[in-house]
Amino acid sequence: MESGIIWFLTALISVLIVLPYYLKFRKSQREHLQRKKEAQALGLDRPHAQYPFIDVNHCIGCGSCVEACPEGDVLGVVWGKATVINAMRCVGHGFCEQVCPVGAIEVGLGDIKQRTDIPVLSEHFETNIPGIYIVGELSGFSLIRNAIIQGNQAVTHIAGTSRRSTDPEVLDVLIVGAGPAGVSAALTAIQHGLSYVILEQHDLGGTILKYPRRKLVMTRPVEIPLYGMLEKTEIEKEELLEIWYRIQREFRLKLRTGERVVDIQRQEDGSFRIISTGGEYRALHVVLALGRRGTPRKLGVPGEALPKVLYQLIDAQSYQHMKLLVVGGGDSAVEAAIGLARQKGNTVHISYRKPRFFRIKQKNQERIQQLIRQKKIFPLFNSRIVEITPNTVILEQEGQRLELPNDFVFIFIGGEPPFDFLKKIGIQFGPEVAVDGTPGSS
Repeated sequence: MESGIIWFLTALISVLIVLPYYLKFRKSQREHLQRKKEAQALGLDRPHAQYPFIDVNHCIGCGSCVEACPEGDVLGVVWGKATVINAMRCVGHGFCEQVCPVGAIEVGLGDIKQRTDIPVLSEHFETNIPGIYIVGELSGFSLIRNAIIQGNQAVTHIAGTSRRSTDPEVLDVLIVGAGPAGVSAALTAIQHGLSYVILEQHDLGGTILKYPRRKLVMTRPVEIPLYGMLEKTEIEKEELLEIWYRIQREFRLKLRTGERVVDIQRQEDGSFRIISTGGEYRALHVVLALGRRGTPRKLGVPGEALPKVLYQLIDAQSYQHMKLLVVGGGDSAVEAAIGLARQKGNTVHISYRKPRFFRIKQKNQERIQQLIRQKKIFPLFNSRIVEITPNTVILEQEGQRLELPNDFVFIFIGGEPPFDFLKKIGIQFGPEVAVDGTPGSS
């Protein structure tokens, strides 16, 4: 009798301890499964760059990777195994890989045989055209840290070749793009005594210049060639640009801004003729650090050519006491809306074609939700712009026509990547051609 009571009490205590954990697990499982289904339906489970590859045979479903991800919503645990839910949110921090106790996660590009948006590159980031290299976002890897490392590695490889220019009219390397990858490539060229020039169609900083004011750029500690360690894990746009300006002054970077490269032609002697909007150059090697965003993607609606339609937000403080519409559902759109909503007297709407925000960072999710609750941002989900007029903007939302008073429209729906330009000069994508130019061996 006494042993029966002890058994019953032991079982009861076990149930009281285990049951809450079981119920919590079941709730989390249902939430992750629902998120997974939503992401698949919207095509968000397919990545644009690197993302976590999970070995389900080794995964123990502990959830450490889910908790470690600073972006939120990338990973979940479904049926006892970690799974990628929102691949488009992954920017490659790699924290999930670091914390996995059984080594079941590897962050990378995966099998590029199915990735027609990624150029075929060697381990040194050389394309199928010997002498032309691609670094930074175009290689498929995001993050400032990756861009800096790749720019350094590509030019280090160039310095290790026997090809050096003996003609003062021919550069050792021409670098296209003055973002993190391009600046790193230039510093490495200086380090190895290579002659170089950077061409940038905008200004020093590249894509970073298009970020909203005070945008936080996630990084990991990385060594910038000649400059030293960049230790911070969070750094604002302005501070990062100041580092680039300091580098430009200290090392006297040979930078030519306002020049867009329109063609690259191989010459009979193996060098390259580079044609830009500012002139022509000759170089033995070319490093393309163009980024993936390219030219802003447009809506293609009446009125989009009006001066009040903009594709970037440089300074939110310039817009006060205005009626504003932001179009898009990614981080750039949300950050612009947040910045504009914090200015005096603004009425800010944000139009997004999907039912909620799926691709944004966790911090941005929290900030915009707070501003929505405070009635400082008005979301228009499942909506699209039909027409833009000088004083209004006309939208369609779930079959209903809306006309809003409007002073400015900010469009953040991505950019057209420079893939056509790359294909024009002969860069190969996908599995068709290997880096040595032979068919089918990539």
